[in-house]
Amino acid sequence: MTIRRRLLSAAALLPLSLLLGANASPPGSAPAVGPEDAGVVASSPEAGSVAMAPEDAGPGAHAGGGGPLEAQGIPGEDGGSDSEAVAAAAVQGGADGGLATLVTVPGLVPPSPVPSRLTAPPITTLRTMAKSQDLLARAKLQGERLVVKEKNGEEKVLTVDPVLQAQLTKILRDYEVPYGAAVVLEPSTGRVLALAEHSAAQPELRGLPFRAVFPAASIFKIVTGSALLEAGVSPEMEECFHGGKRRLTERHLEDSERDGACYSLAMAMGKSANVIFAKLTQKHLSAEVLRHMAARFRFNRAIDFVVPTDVSLAAVPEEGFALANTGAGFGDVYLSPLHGALVASVAANDGLWVAPVLVEPEPRPGVLLPPEEPERVLTSEAAKALTDMLETTVTHGTARGVFRERHFRVDDAVGKTGTLADRNPFRDYSWFVGFAPRDNPRVAVAALVVNDPKWRIRGTWLGREAIRLGLERVPAPVEVTAPASAAGKH
Repeated sequence: MTIRRRLLSAAALLPLSLLLGANASPPGSAPAVGPEDAGVVASSPEAGSVAMAPEDAGPGAHAGGGGPLEAQGIPGEDGGSDSEAVAAAAVQGGADGGLATLVTVPGLVPPSPVPSRLTAPPITTLRTMAKSQDLLARAKLQGERLVVKEKNGEEKVLTVDPVLQAQLTKILRDYEVPYGAAVVLEPSTGRVLALAEHSAAQPELRGLPFRAVFPAASIFKIVTGSALLEAGVSPEMEECFHGGKRRLTERHLEDSERDGACYSLAMAMGKSANVIFAKLTQKHLSAEVLRHMAARFRFNRAIDFVVPTDVSLAAVPEEGFALANTGAGFGDVYLSPLHGALVASVAANDGLWVAPVLVEPEPRPGVLLPPEEPERVLTSEAAKALTDMLETTVTHGTARGVFRERHFRVDDAVGKTGTLADRNPFRDYSWFVGFAPRDNPRVAVAALVVNDPKWRIRGTWLGREAIRLGLERVPAPVEVTAPASAAGKH
């Protein structure tokens, strides 16, 4: 039987919900507050649907994919099963052409149904990871390295910096975050320098850096912004608006005489202007384009890592207000902290995806192992433009105050904030992903904090500390210059 006939014959076995769209609400559930209904108000990924404190509030301030890792359906290297490919073709309305494209391009379709944030938030499925998979918990300090001893006598030396790991873990514990994680990478090599985590709500919980149960919120604007750049929208191109900074309706997406303010794409990234990203998505992007860019950033695709890591699921609606909403960061899109640091690393690495590494390769005398060839996500030009836009977040945008805090200032950093609040039960998700220094990146980070109505720190503050402390542990390379006496000698 040919591959195509096998795929088509499998269609009858697919769940109806998957054929109709991975983000469809289950029968009997309350309708999702979403963009499918005209005039519906969506929760803001940057401010939420409840009163929240500013992004740059520091410590001491107060403000009023689901399932176990093994059950998430992480696809293999071929990008997914035959059934998933058929489902993809059905969702996109494609026949032979659409099917062929989806079979050969991994990540265009979620490998499992994407949960609705409003009716089935996947954070409720959090469970601690298996001890056999928890390399950090099993590691012992030997000298200045963390080493895992296996039962067969094999020793694995971890890339994690014990000092940085302890510093970030102490911050999370001291501020008693309900759920929090901080990941630090060396972007050029993918070496993981810290995987800090803590949960005051579930003290026994382990594995938060690898769980993609947290809404990506405005971090997804990195994907949308990259797609806009490739679509020909320059960072300087302006879009005008009225309202819609915090909440969006279809009316906000209409050009109007009421449009009294204008932002460039770069400023919209820095200030995380939802209405600008929604309008630009509606005008310049299709669902297919946004799906492809998300797949290139490894959404809906397995991340090759020694610790099982959730697939970051992303549902991209076909068209209209739903698509614009997703482009702005309102969609059913989920992200793990490890994946968040890797997303930031793409811009840091001039557009290349460098796989994460947790175990130092074992040296073999006389054998040089060639490094894994990195995959290009963005062109070098697009990566530079994206970096320019992300710099605006720190210089003029939502992270400006935090990164200029006295005695904790961090210069030459770039990044993206993301915040989103759920009402029932209340959860305040806050993110920061970024890297530093801008032109010669030594660390890339992702920081996530999930808070109750009263909170002490948020993701941007934690991300700033992850960068600041990480730079202290990864000093700048020493520049070697020839002595003055050697001038003119060859």
